[in-house]
Amino acid sequence: MKNISIAITDDDSLIAVLLQDFLNNSQGYEVLFSASDGNELIAKLNESEQLPDIVLLDLKMEGMDGIEATRHLKIHFPTIKIIVISSHYKHSFLNFMFKTGASAFVPKGISPILLKQIIETVHTKSVYFMEDQIASMIGKPATKTSRFILNDDRDLSEREIEILKLISMQKTANEIGEILHITGRTVEGHKNNLFIKTGAKNIAGLVVFAIQHDIISIDLLPRI
Repeated sequence: MKNISIAITDDDSLIAVLLQDFLNNSQGYEVLFSASDGNELIAKLNESEQLPDIVLLDLKMEGMDGIEATRHLKIHFPTIKIIVISSHYKHSFLNFMFKTGASAFVPKGISPILLKQIIETVHTKSVYFMEDQIASMIGKPATKTSRFILNDDRDLSEREIEILKLISMQKTANEIGEILHITGRTVEGHKNNLFIKTGAKNIAGLVVFAIQHDIISIDLLPRI
């Protein structure tokens, strides 16, 4: 089975080294390189023959910070999934980071074993939510008048709502196609429309939208 390839970006060199050693000594993981800020990360990605599957990214760094780096990666390296690991962990950052394009947002100090589970979940399912993040989203429901977005030309169709529910349950395009008796290509077309209409940058953003607009029950979200 192919290793999950990882790049680490953190301006604390000790944390970067310890994390790199831990993952390289764990079966199924390969750290390609580490960087001290977003600028160095982007430079190394441009020079690298192999792109990482996942970038572990600090939020606050000298030079280009994690927010700007995330924006850049989603435009220029859209296949890379981003896990933000930050000591500046606040629930108020959650929606913003997912709308920017992160697949997970976790605090520094989590156990290494949990971090490996998060990496595996993001690699296979594209999104990971911590329990307190789910609780936070439940505690801030959207009003019914904004449920399917905000103006007439961007309302979600019934088919788009069906697909959004299945995406939130982390079904693949082919699995959704089989359930709804449509092609995977058609599913991808609806998914692109969902990104445009909701303003989400990735699957995580779509899930956040679905939860906050009462399109899917929190109980239906898969757990690791």
